[in-house]
Amino acid sequence: MITRRSHPAGVSEDTLSRPRIQQAFRSAKLLVGCYAGLSALTLLAIILLRDHPDLVTDAVWVRATIVVATSLLMASFAARAARGHRRSYLRLRWASGIMLVAIAVIIMVPGAFPLWLKVEQGVCGLLLAGVVMSVNGREWRAAFADA
Repeated sequence: MITRRSHPAGVSEDTLSRPRIQQAFRSAKLLVGCYAGLSALTLLAIILLRDHPDLVTDAVWVRATIVVATSLLMASFAARAARGHRRSYLRLRWASGIMLVAIAVIIMVPGAFPLWLKVEQGVCGLLLAGVVMSVNGREWRAAFADA
């Protein structure tokens, strides 16, 4: 009799080791990693430009801090989901979708943020759109369907 070891969250190692599942996990982790890296670089730029109130407003500080925090959380969610944690998968789905909507709002609201931040958020939005498509794609859903 073959026994299949399952992760405590319920995803079997057989499922997690499938090449297509592994590729889907790698892609999402790469996109989330790029999002976290870009967010951290943006916060660094804000720190360096802090003496330029036309470029760095209070709203920019708040937004950048929130983005860095959520990007780090999403990186954690992606890593844990790739190891079979169903709750982390669900958290990644929710967080990436919510942040994508928030970015769309930031870009559309006139005058609330400087153009450079809207451009940066647009790039973040493209990365997160890839994450949203990936984690809602067939491979991810199939991996967690039985969990």
